[in-house]
Amino acid sequence: ELLAEFEQSVVSLGLKHGDMLFASVAPSARPSEEPAAEAAAPEAARQSAMQVQQHAVDNELERDDGLIRRERDRRMCKHGANAMCEYCTPTEPYDAAYLQTHGIKHMSFQAYLRRVLADHSIRGDISGALPTNMALPLDEPEYRVKAACVGSHAPWPAGICSKCQPSAITLQRQPFRMVDNVEFASPDVVDRLLAFWRASRCQRLGFLYGRYQRLRSVPLGVSALVEAVYEPRQSRDQDGVHIDVGSAELDAELARADTVAAACGMELVGMVFTDLTPAEPAGKVLSRRHADSYFLTSLECRLAAFMQDRRPNACRWARGGRFGSKFVTCCVSGNLSGDIEVSAWQVSNSAMAMQRADLAVPSSAPSKMCVQEPSPTRYVPDVFYRYTNEYNLPVTASAKPAFPVEYLLVSLTQSFPLAPAPAFRSDTPFAIENREHVHAVQSLGALKRHLAPAQGSSERLSVLLADFHLLVYLFGLGILGEHEVALIGRIVCEPMEAAQLAEELMAAGGWQTLVLMLQEASDSDLDAQHSAAGSDDAAAANPAPPAPPSATWACRHCTFENAAANASCEMCALPRD
Repeated sequence: ELLAEFEQSVVSLGLKHGDMLFASVAPSARPSEEPAAEAAAPEAARQSAMQVQQHAVDNELERDDGLIRRERDRRMCKHGANAMCEYCTPTEPYDAAYLQTHGIKHMSFQAYLRRVLADHSIRGDISGALPTNMALPLDEPEYRVKAACVGSHAPWPAGICSKCQPSAITLQRQPFRMVDNVEFASPDVVDRLLAFWRASRCQRLGFLYGRYQRLRSVPLGVSALVEAVYEPRQSRDQDGVHIDVGSAELDAELARADTVAAACGMELVGMVFTDLTPAEPAGKVLSRRHADSYFLTSLECRLAAFMQDRRPNACRWARGGRFGSKFVTCCVSGNLSGDIEVSAWQVSNSAMAMQRADLAVPSSAPSKMCVQEPSPTRYVPDVFYRYTNEYNLPVTASAKPAFPVEYLLVSLTQSFPLAPAPAFRSDTPFAIENREHVHAVQSLGALKRHLAPAQGSSERLSVLLADFHLLVYLFGLGILGEHEVALIGRIVCEPMEAAQLAEELMAAGGWQTLVLMLQEASDSDLDAQHSAAGSDDAAAANPAPPAPPSATWACRHCTFENAAANASCEMCALPRD
């Protein structure tokens, strides 16, 4: 009423000094129901999290109480066998003293989750329904400008406010890791990768296929068991590799390998690359990666962050339904003794968030990562990192223009089994894909020669088929149907029933078509068909070098002078390029 008569004087309204006025806001003038929307957000996130399909190993670990059982201490425990005290009571999986005693640098992700849930008085088996009286405890870092901001301003980049802009970033060591160990099912898995370097002295990158399983040596730990390495089409260089990550061609290659791996009960678990340089004496390699230089270069860290972000880990305890990644990165390089060694790594969740926001780029110094400069379409918050100075005091420094890559790394352990029992148990290895320039060719002729020893024997055929590279090649031919691919996968996964399953495969229509095609053609015809079909792809991926002006060329491996028409060295049999 006062607003309707605002032109009148105070005296005419009957007001005098000391009177109290009470105001109320009309419903039409009230702001949007932002608080109500924010209050409903946790419930909506909880309902969405209930639909998340977690990995089987995470579901298994959630059913475990995670407690570390301890034996009765003969010196300190003064009670009977049916009692407990502080010296023998089970401890939590995130107990700092236990981790330090056993040399565990990073606790497992499930142990970290138990520590977070302990603040909400949730312990033991956590496989049940999500609690209704608390918000989801995990949230991935996000360094991009919030897209759907409720502020009264134009969308970014035209406007920004304190609600939608990311906070300052402080980099520090991540206390947990999503995968604790990388185990290779057999030394042959690594040896076959090294065979390429030994033949060409060129580096190689491959993708690891296997499965995730529980690791008993780490409380609530996870191990990635590697059964095979798939090598995509890539360039060959002595100082690195060039691969078009994210391209349609690479995605198509990985899709074929993923299908075969899924039929065998496996999945893509990571990637591996070599960084080897011969050194003296013979048989030794140069040691480049150590504490005084770097473990992963800034470029490798960004590649790892990109691959991890493409394969996130599903988690029902996280607000976005995802938290971190189980994708691992392995490097085969020389150690301080000059021997070949495998190291395993992951990058932190902060590194993945910086990759998504395009905040960091590799630098010319391998051990330094550069922070991007702001642009009209890129918001770059303040970035800091913490370290301990020479006086043993914590110091916070600006990460611009560059910061050490160690702040993005999470170290993993790696191992080999004492009694190898690989799933791919073929005693006659099939040629590895994309190795034509080192005289390892996948062709129908090579397939015919590989399957010839079976001679109708289902037991022998089941052994010969247990080769990952062979299965990927068979699937790529397009002759076998889904039923035949599933049968071959069961032959790999169920060795006790392999012979019987091989008999069923031999009676399948797709397999009989393949056998008939191989029988009707000679080896030379099949190899010639493969050479004609694959020449264009090989030339595109590995262009031939220009012809030398002289009539001879010197081998870069042994310096032998060869005729100009030779594609490989007559002395050492290594390729010309």
